[in-house]
Amino acid sequence: MASLKYWLWLTTRKGLRPEHAVRLLEHFGTPEGAYFADPGEYDLLSDLPLPVRTALQEKHLAEAEGILADCERLGLRILTLGDADYPDRLKNIYDPPAVLYVKGRLPAFDEEIAVAVVGSRRPSEYGKRMAGRLGLELAREGALVVSGIAQGLDTEAVRGALKGGGPVVSVLGCGIDVTYPRATRFLYEDVAAAGALLSEYPPGTPPEGWHFPVRNRIISGVSLGVVAVECGVRSGTMTTVRQALDQDRDVFAVPGNADAPMSEGPNRLIQQGARLVTCARDVLREYEDRFPGKVRRPVPLSGEEAAARLEPRAEEPEEKHTEDAEKAVDKSPERAYIARSALAG
Repeated sequence: MASLKYWLWLTTRKGLRPEHAVRLLEHFGTPEGAYFADPGEYDLLSDLPLPVRTALQEKHLAEAEGILADCERLGLRILTLGDADYPDRLKNIYDPPAVLYVKGRLPAFDEEIAVAVVGSRRPSEYGKRMAGRLGLELAREGALVVSGIAQGLDTEAVRGALKGGGPVVSVLGCGIDVTYPRATRFLYEDVAAAGALLSEYPPGTPPEGWHFPVRNRIISGVSLGVVAVECGVRSGTMTTVRQALDQDRDVFAVPGNADAPMSEGPNRLIQQGARLVTCARDVLREYEDRFPGKVRRPVPLSGEEAAARLEPRAEEPEEKHTEDAEKAVDKSPERAYIARSALAG
């Protein structure tokens, strides 16, 4: 616990981005080393912005201690970049989160066929069917499904995976104790019971618009590949795909009608070399040799059986359109960072 408070101190410095935390850990070795450093030592890191070097001189631990208390009260685990079970896949990206908050059972990502299924917040009925079916089939056939938990195709994929009886991980753009959007509150409980909720944001953090593109690098980072179901060519899903490519992950895409707006993104990805996906088998055949014994071959479900499994439960009302925080305007320095990231590649 004594060590954890220094990790939390480091990651709550104002203006500090994930790659800054990595740079500090490379230089000082540990968060304690950064905390107890003389102010002049921070100036040696001239590649860090001046506001970050200034924030490092603030040695108050009250915020870190408050986060520790919140995590204990909420039953959250704090996973740090220095922990042995921190996933190597995530550790080796350019900007891994120095701290992850976990609710549920953390899977051994490096031993799993983890596949991210992502797509539009405002999908077509076709997109909903495909995301739900992919989640269901991937889970039944041995994959670990990874997604966000926003309304739209994220929730369809997550529901499908849960109904397929497999583990699922949802990465959030807010504190784990903040349910966003409210329509997914039942899914929060189900995911935590069957797998894990992850966030790099402390408890109580609201869903700021710029959090979500940052969050997406974790979705792709813990996964072997990313499946784009439906999206526009300029969208959060395409940002996730670019991040996946930067991380040397596989990219898959579900084809759609040439004149369907939400199929424009996946169709373009297929033109550019993404693997075309119509079912889970199209994804899993890529990993069978690398993960012998992981892929299962259950009795295929008929179309009617799959549709019946994917019917919403009584407590899962059809989601109404709400203004998505991911569209919110944010004029913070972090927004500029996200804009640069979204244009990369």
